[in-house]
Amino acid sequence: MKKKVNKKVQASRLKIIPLGGLEQIGMNITAFEYENDIIVVDCGLAFPEDDMFGVDLVIPDVTYLEENLDKVRAFVITHGHEDHIGSLPYVLKKINVPVYATRLTMGIIENKLREKELLEITKRHVVGFGDTVRLGSFSVEFIKTNHSIVDAAALAIGTPVGTIIHTGDFKVDYTPVYGDAIDLMRFAELGRKGVLALMCDSTNAERPGITASERTVGKTIDSLFQELRDTRIIIATFASNVDRVQQIINSAHKYGRKVVVEGRSMVNIIETATELKCLNVPDNTLISIDQLKNYPGNQTVIITTGSQGESMAALSRMADDAHKKISVGPGDTIIFSSHPIPGNEKAVTNVINKLLLKGADVIFEDVHVSGHPCQEDIKLIYTLVQPRITIPVHGEYRHLIAQAKIAKELGYTSDRIFILRSGDVLELGEDHGNVKAEITGKVPVGNILVDGLGVGDVGNVVLRDRQHLAQDGIVIVTMAMDRNGQLLAGPEITSRGFVYVKEADVLMNEADLIVQTAIASCPPGRNFDWNRVKTAVKTALTDFFWKKTMRRPMILPLITEID
Repeated sequence: MKKKVNKKVQASRLKIIPLGGLEQIGMNITAFEYENDIIVVDCGLAFPEDDMFGVDLVIPDVTYLEENLDKVRAFVITHGHEDHIGSLPYVLKKINVPVYATRLTMGIIENKLREKELLEITKRHVVGFGDTVRLGSFSVEFIKTNHSIVDAAALAIGTPVGTIIHTGDFKVDYTPVYGDAIDLMRFAELGRKGVLALMCDSTNAERPGITASERTVGKTIDSLFQELRDTRIIIATFASNVDRVQQIINSAHKYGRKVVVEGRSMVNIIETATELKCLNVPDNTLISIDQLKNYPGNQTVIITTGSQGESMAALSRMADDAHKKISVGPGDTIIFSSHPIPGNEKAVTNVINKLLLKGADVIFEDVHVSGHPCQEDIKLIYTLVQPRITIPVHGEYRHLIAQAKIAKELGYTSDRIFILRSGDVLELGEDHGNVKAEITGKVPVGNILVDGLGVGDVGNVVLRDRQHLAQDGIVIVTMAMDRNGQLLAGPEITSRGFVYVKEADVLMNEADLIVQTAIASCPPGRNFDWNRVKTAVKTALTDFFWKKTMRRPMILPLITEID
């Protein structure tokens, strides 16, 4: 009998499996599994690192979900940022299950699905704050929070072993620009009923104090508009920060300026937010980019993408003189209304320098507040929720550790704090009234690279080749041979990204002799092996170039067969 009871207890544990979003900023996705049911919270992407040459996006490896497809009940989305929804169009092609989200979040998701021709085949459910949906063994309640995008939600996930609260990205804002303040009362009610685990946003866990209200930025923006009456204003911010856009539009209207929205993502989100009445644009305020020439610069403001230094964003194209309709110069003031995401600092600095060189003024301080909780905000949530265990989420490893320190300050012992790595399987259950929590294994996780239309076809080998080419260039050796291996023409050596051939005659002449010697070491015959020649040429040139230049270009021998 005891063995049967143990098996039942083991089978009835809840599994929490982060498939991404830990040890990094972005690519947030977590699976919750109980017996034959899985729900997935968020499905985000990450942006490529500097050494991921040619890669557009990074999406999570969802092999585990594919292997358990019959168990997956739904994707439940906390809010509409790319690091929480950006992978949905790619993942839904393999795991087509319903998607649950709030109004604006769903509107942004639908734009993405429409572009990928998935809208008609994806079941979508718009959920209101306070609503609860039933998904197999799970119930999911959407709780009102505040963030740097409208309609952000925390989730109270009801399971047979207890309630899990997942905060999503949030801040405590008592005076939000749009909608109601965070529903702290509901967090407290859930805390009184008993919460098994809290999964709390860690992004700002290193910052003391509280996160300022979004309205404080509105006051700063308004004072800048009052001060900058004689210049054209260009403001770069996140496309998804609808509250920030609303405050810019409010100030523009107050000071009689027309507004141009530039950048595809910015245009799409503003259109969606306006349709859903999450954004209020006064009549005759918005104008098209083609109408800019009809107004003096000091009567216009341009809201644009590119606050993170993205190379193809509108502001970067203006800085590079590559924008077809907007030129930047003296008489322009550019305001960066965002902080650089970790890793983007260099790109942002490059854009700022280019704009300054054009004679424009640039303002990049004190025009932003975070959308994430600082230490005192995190303490408030802990105090209201009183979870039995805590699982810091969202952020690099140092952010997770910072939240663990906060939990310890609040009296949580190490055995009640779980810092997970992507792929860990955390199992939760009851053992004689006590919580039993342990990491019991790992599932496959990783990065899937998106390059153009290719998803996953750029693997580690291709990436290493690109890094190799970027670092040391390539040397191509072309020659013509007959089927017996007799050299008929060549070899000819071409260099790209290695040395400038016209100024390296001596080096390339010596390389030519090295190649001829390597070919001569492979005498022709009836069963001639061309791969032997290629290997000999690659080995000889690699050694030669390393000795002469301390570089290792990629060597690519090409042999043309002539009958």
